Amino acid sequence: ALETYLATDEARHAVRASLIAQVANSYLVECELSERIGLARSTLQTRQDSLRIAKRRFEVGSAARLDAIQAEILLNQARTELAVLQRMREQNHNGLELLVGGSIPARPHLLSRIEAGFVRSIDVGLPSDLLVQRPDLRAAERHLKAANANIGAARAAFFPRIVLTGSLGVASRELDGLFSGSGSAWNFMPSISLPIFDGGRNQANLDLAYARRNSAVVEYERRVQNAFREVADVLAERYWLSEQIQAQKATLIAQRERSRLASLRYQHGTTNYLEVLDAERSLFAVEQMLVITRRAYLASGVMLYAALGGGGGILDEGV
Repeated sequence: ALETYLATDEARHAVRASLIAQVANSYLVECELSERIGLARSTLQTRQDSLRIAKRRFEVGSAARLDAIQAEILLNQARTELAVLQRMREQNHNGLELLVGGSIPARPHLLSRIEAGFVRSIDVGLPSDLLVQRPDLRAAERHLKAANANIGAARAAFFPRIVLTGSLGVASRELDGLFSGSGSAWNFMPSISLPIFDGGRNQANLDLAYARRNSAVVEYERRVQNAFREVADVLAERYWLSEQIQAQKATLIAQRERSRLASLRYQHGTTNYLEVLDAERSLFAVEQMLVITRRAYLASGVMLYAALGGGGGILDEGV
């Protein structure tokens, strides 16, 4: 009965880790939206200047009225995007205040500024024993003990003792190997060398099929598989998001140059305003996507914190 009670108490730890993750993610969304609003306002100012120039060129007869109309359309699109972002930020801030249970000042930072310090570097060779602190695994082990099981034997049978991280913080080959094959199915085969259950059933439960007849064993095995899969998924997401960020940074540099050259060509009369319009629209989209991806990368650090059971020193305490 005590073990059953302690299993339910683990839910409190799970809620605490989940709440921390939700607050961190909501803060990151606020930072993202604030940065995107800043970009939208800057773009809005640029497009107001473009409309003013286009109207003036039309008035003196050096440009068609269509150019002024296109510039006005682009300006209104920026106004619409700004209104959408401001609405989203206000709604997210209200949700953040609900999570923390009180009023909080809006003090977002640039994602690029907090990227280096928000998540500590992930060491090579993190042991899978870190996952033992996950509340769902601890609860499953409590249920096993309530069923008169030997936790040491259960871990030896069902819990893979591997290294989680390889170089650059990516998933190790051992971790990837747990999900190889068709459909990335779980490939770890439990091996019972010690009796799982105590109390007169030592011989019979040495058989894996017999042990799996117990619902507590089935639930424990499922929780172990889920824990390792969540870590593998988050590590993969972090790696590919970091690659995506690098590609988007390069794209942004090229897109800024394209926009500059398109404006010069239009001013010298060697191209129409449609080229400028397309370049500015593409630049704005690339700027916005880079901020979105940065937020997703930082959020993956929060997900890793949760996947490791709300510990492991992943999040920087100074943020």
